[in-house]
Amino acid sequence: MIRAILPAVLLISACETAVGPAGTDLPFFGNGYRFDGDACRRVGEDAFTNPFLDDSADLVGCPADLENLGVFVLDTGAEEVARRDGFVLYSVPRR
Repeated sequence: MIRAILPAVLLISACETAVGPAGTDLPFFGNGYRFDGDACRRVGEDAFTNPFLDDSADLVGCPADLENLGVFVLDTGAEEVARRDGFVLYSVPRR
């Protein structure tokens, strides 16, 4: 019996789960928007974000206190669509 359970336990423990920043339940994913390690990240779909999703743009969340938000907006053409839990959500057009 234990021999049959062990492979399943090992397989489950190897699965990686996506965890968003502490203090929010926004459905963040990826390792950074534009480049790995960036503070801004793409945001997925849930009841709150659904109205902001667009098939011609990425929904991106950045910490509201991020020092270079103005540069991010200018570089990407981002448009602020919401704020929640200390994050600014932007719709960033895909070019």
